[in-house]
Amino acid sequence: METYIIIILCIASFFAGFIDAIAGGGGLIQTPFALILLPLEPVSSLMGSLKIPGFTGTSVASVQYLKKVDMNWKLLFIMAVFSCIAAFGGSYLLTIVSNDFMKPLLFGILVLLAIYTFVKKDFGKHTPKEIPFQKSAILGIIISTLVGFYDGFIGPGTGSFLMVAFITVLGFDFLHASANAKLVNLASNMGSLTLFIAKGKIIWLMALPMAVCNGLGGWIGAKLAIKKGNDFIRIFFLVVVIGTLIRLSYDIFFKN
Repeated sequence: METYIIIILCIASFFAGFIDAIAGGGGLIQTPFALILLPLEPVSSLMGSLKIPGFTGTSVASVQYLKKVDMNWKLLFIMAVFSCIAAFGGSYLLTIVSNDFMKPLLFGILVLLAIYTFVKKDFGKHTPKEIPFQKSAILGIIISTLVGFYDGFIGPGTGSFLMVAFITVLGFDFLHASANAKLVNLASNMGSLTLFIAKGKIIWLMALPMAVCNGLGGWIGAKLAIKKGNDFIRIFFLVVVIGTLIRLSYDIFFKN
């Protein structure tokens, strides 16, 4: 692998980690770069390799959030377990069938999500709601299972989907939704990584240096998000959702 390719991928990975730490969707940056720069590599190997920097960046960002944001550890643990198992299943399915049939549906959902977030100015800026633990656990299991499976099967925008689900269903504000999304996403990454490593799908030469850069971006992004708060995260969230729409538009309407 040429040195310049690794350097470009590392730069992309840094920005991916930065954005992902704030609002999710970092895969929208590093995934296209990997596909363009390494067209001869199997897609499964590239997707598996990109899980390594994704895992590292999310881990670093999670640590920063944990220092500043109060967490419901019992609820988080339950969601993380189901997210990990579901992502493993999604990644296994990806090795068997194509995920292209899901993209038009995902596109429609994201359009509605972008419109709703833009129109509803107070979305994610409220005081977190108090929901009984049993109800939160059931809803959290449903969310983490569905989004975890999505992460393993499709991937881009996972953090954003977790955030909007935590806000609308569990009553979190943007800051708490982002913190919980990082940790649940970390679990789903672990589930996918377990499968990809077992199948030998990791290109370590690109994955390891990208992991370092992604981790640095995640560290900076998380600190900035915590410092700036809900308004700042909301803006980034909208940018990421729109970026996801552009990416899916290309895949659905223009890609041969």
